[in-house]
Amino acid sequence: MTAFTFLETHGMPTSQARVQTAEASRYLQQLCRHWSHKFKVEATPEHGTVPFGEDRVCTFDAEPDALVMRIDSADPVNLTRLENVVADHLARFAFRESLGDIRWSRAA
Repeated sequence: MTAFTFLETHGMPTSQARVQTAEASRYLQQLCRHWSHKFKVEATPEHGTVPFGEDRVCTFDAEPDALVMRIDSADPVNLTRLENVVADHLARFAFRESLGDIRWSRAA
């Protein structure tokens, strides 16, 4: 069972953010490439998955006008930490444009 399958079947807390940008695919690929040095990342130009651990995973979906990011984590503290890590990395890769505040919304 993969980390993502475990999280999906066990109803872990999730957090999602939708960031308006015409460069969603580019940022998705940069983020996945960056983390592929430490984690077993799966990525296409439209979808990426980064398993940050057995109970933490981030998925990225590139839409024509936005990057949708979702974090699943068994631990709310890790969820908050990963929200910050992912948002900070995206901001660094997107330094040429103003993405505004990245707002995460949570569901259990």
